[in-house]
Amino acid sequence: MATPRPKSPKPAGPTRKDDKEESFWEKIGTLGRKKRIKEVQEFQDEGKHAIDSPGSPTAIDHPPEDYDLGENEERAIIETKSMESAKFKELVTVLIEWINDELANQRIIVKYIDEDLYDGQILQKLLEKLTKEKLDVPEVTQSEEGQKQKLRIVLGTANKVLGLPRWSAQKWSVESVHSKNIVSILHLLVALARQFRAPVRLPENVAVSVIIVQKKDGTLTHRTVTEEITSTYEDLGMRCEKDAFDTLFDHPPDKLNVVKRSLITFVNKHLNKINLEVSELETQFHDGVYLTLLMGLLEGFFVPLYDFYLTPQDFDQKVHNVNFAFELMQDTGLAKPKARPEDIVNLDLKSTLRVLYNLFTKYKNMS
Repeated sequence: MATPRPKSPKPAGPTRKDDKEESFWEKIGTLGRKKRIKEVQEFQDEGKHAIDSPGSPTAIDHPPEDYDLGENEERAIIETKSMESAKFKELVTVLIEWINDELANQRIIVKYIDEDLYDGQILQKLLEKLTKEKLDVPEVTQSEEGQKQKLRIVLGTANKVLGLPRWSAQKWSVESVHSKNIVSILHLLVALARQFRAPVRLPENVAVSVIIVQKKDGTLTHRTVTEEITSTYEDLGMRCEKDAFDTLFDHPPDKLNVVKRSLITFVNKHLNKINLEVSELETQFHDGVYLTLLMGLLEGFFVPLYDFYLTPQDFDQKVHNVNFAFELMQDTGLAKPKARPEDIVNLDLKSTLRVLYNLFTKYKNMS
């Protein structure tokens, strides 16, 4: 009779009776050992993820001296206590819910800020939804270089939409986003949420402590800095306070067109005095020139040309002009406009209407 094949390789030789078959209790013990081994492996993987993912929301249990960095390489990681703060968790939750609401029709669900957004795929979809414009990028990219190239296009578009000069230092970059730096990703999402007036309330004054580890001359050094992600917002959109213009934009366009015609008639009544005329409110007031000149006409004073840019060439000069016009409004007793200068420059019609309507309310009976 053939000898039964053993269940696992064993040394050749006589087999004891009690070795032929595992008892029930031995099987239970084996399962327990396997479970503990799996738990240990999962714990080790989690620790590796904490080191390899800068800014990842994983507890930092490794001292900075243990990080494996190249010469002059830096790594930024949030301190655990910052990630456990109620405001930080609330901010992450609010932003995730906002993204999921925006992309609900595309059946995209974000669960983790860093893991789901680092490759640019969902950021692309979000930006396309917000701007209503298609980005010329590959739909799916698996290679690291392909993902980074996609991020360059997506972040470049985001910076342009946000009105940020290409040469200025940003709080996010291709490298920081792709390396899953959650602080950088949060900075970007907060900027987009504010720019597009997301219907959410961002928790204010969210700050985190970040450990910056750098290798220089073969030696690892580290420092802790405080990074402010959100501040105190005075502009209307960030406090979820609906006003008449929010309601107006919820109605059919015929009512909006009536308001626009009334405001165009009002501003032209005064701009015509210096041979100027507007037909499009959002485009012809966005650089602040007409707004500044209008304030001078309404109050009867001459605005020195050296105080503003008569032919602004870039975003910063346009923002300067709108800011200057806002200062003139406050000097004449008007309340500080709720809109941001950046929104006016970025052709946000609702913000422009709010500013012009305030002027209309005060000066409508002026000849």
